[in-house]
Amino acid sequence: MEGVIALYIVMLAAFAGYEVIARVPVILHTPLMSGSNFVHGIVLVGAMVALGRADTLLEQIIGFVGVMLGAGNAVGGYVVTERMLEMFRSSGQKNKPKESA
Repeated sequence: MEGVIALYIVMLAAFAGYEVIARVPVILHTPLMSGSNFVHGIVLVGAMVALGRADTLLEQIIGFVGVMLGAGNAVGGYVVTERMLEMFRSSGQKNKPKESA
């Protein structure tokens, strides 16, 4: 019965997430994307914890896939955010090399 409850929670979260994101105005997508990168990092940490506690081979495979998808999601979010922020720079700033800290 626990699996059915977990599946119900995942489906409910997916539906609620879709409904929330679908109603976001276009002007707010860049700040929303930046904020969601934080959440992707937390998802990645959760996947790593689940992989660390995996006992069977199936659990380890699912945990590994979760870590890979979470890492790809976090990295991709930062890449997309950087590309979106590039659109807001003036043409004079685009030609200058990036300064390293």
